[in-house]
Amino acid sequence: MEKLLFKTNIKCDGCIAKVKQSLNEVAGENNWQVDIADPAKILTVTGTANTTSIIESLQKVGYKAEKLESK
Repeated sequence: MEKLLFKTNIKCDGCIAKVKQSLNEVAGENNWQVDIADPAKILTVTGTANTTSIIESLQKVGYKAEKLESK
């Protein structure tokens, strides 16, 4: 299963609530998580979602994402 990593501007639980529906639609429920404790606010997506759809879904709800190299 592919793992995609993104640096985001998702800062808190309120932000996560705002992006939840959008990310669930493109990545699937339980296929993503945001580490808000990390200074880079890393979004990790597993499954079959592609980079473009993740970035565009976040932009539609007012957030940014920059793809990082997978670990």
